[in-house]
Amino acid sequence: MNSNMNIQKYFPKNIPRDFLLFLLAVSAIGFAQSLVDSTLNNYLHEQFQITNFQRSLLEVPREVPGLIVIFVSAMFFFICNRTLASISQLLASIGVFMIGLFTFDYSTMLVWLFVFSLGQHLFLPLTQDIGMELAHEGSTGKRLGQLQGVSNFAAIIGSFLVFVGFKYLNFNFQITFVLSAIAFLAGAILIYSMKKNKPVSFKSRFTFRKEYKLYYILTILYGTRKQIFMTFAPWVLVTVFLQKTQMIATLLTIGGIIGIVFKPFLGRAIDKYGEKIILSGEAILLIFVCIGYGFSRTVFPVNIAFIIAAICYIIDQLLMSVSMARATYLKKIAVIPEDITSTLTAGVSIDHIFSITIALTGGLIWKLFGYEYIFLLGAVIALVNLYFTSQIKIQK
Repeated sequence: MNSNMNIQKYFPKNIPRDFLLFLLAVSAIGFAQSLVDSTLNNYLHEQFQITNFQRSLLEVPREVPGLIVIFVSAMFFFICNRTLASISQLLASIGVFMIGLFTFDYSTMLVWLFVFSLGQHLFLPLTQDIGMELAHEGSTGKRLGQLQGVSNFAAIIGSFLVFVGFKYLNFNFQITFVLSAIAFLAGAILIYSMKKNKPVSFKSRFTFRKEYKLYYILTILYGTRKQIFMTFAPWVLVTVFLQKTQMIATLLTIGGIIGIVFKPFLGRAIDKYGEKIILSGEAILLIFVCIGYGFSRTVFPVNIAFIIAAICYIIDQLLMSVSMARATYLKKIAVIPEDITSTLTAGVSIDHIFSITIALTGGLIWKLFGYEYIFLLGAVIALVNLYFTSQIKIQK
């Protein structure tokens, strides 16, 4: 790979080279991820005809990489976070490519899904860490918002391509997965072309401090709430409301279009109003989103219920970006700057202990009581989250 890649001549000169490369990489990754998000649940439903409980069990191989990411990250202590981010996207590319072209049965698919997911989870803490490195003091929220906005715009293109492709161009799942693999690979090359920074020592990869206790709690609550929607929200659309790939892509496109404005605005709002207000607002909204998503079908006719569920699905998409506020909160309370990378990574591993549990628990709840009560549990988690966000205190 050419580390002297010169693409800046095509863009305004006041954009720092590394930020430009990362911006383009995040765009490629957002496009690739959108292709997967728009098709994966329909692929699982149509290719393997799995049950609702089997869908929840599938989260074990998909989320175990998040659980072990702190150990995988520590294995690569001798390389910097930018090189590790490049490796993560290479893994994602290999995984999704193999799902598309070399899945011969369900067991083989699980192996490739694990590889793909490992790349995803390695990148989760790194994207925020690198984004904050590239920010000026006092504008970390703005910088993360810019990255989210660009990723969001690329995701719109991806989900719109899925809609057009499946409706008019005879796309199949293999085509979208291969396109996604190419885009993930482009992201890997762009990140690798960035200037290398100093690796974090092996010892500091396992940093746990009592000063970060509230951050760990907020991360756990985010992980459980996120898992409920990532696992069960699209599955409800596919199996309860019987929606096709085109509709999932349409909802992702609508959410993406709104996010072009919303996500940069959210980043600026974090800088202006602080993490406590933003995270508390997210928790309050989530209570209503969970209840609306879970119980619209039991209260309203199916067409109205679907509209309510679709709106809740889009709102939840947008609220996922509030994770920026948890990252900026950590940066403000960090005892030393070197703690940020390791603590973000530790947060991913900690939250996945609970997210795997909630995925399996949710599958049992759906089987025994119905999907409505999974989202009732989500509303309770959002209420608990509201209490802990009220405990945020940041020393000036």
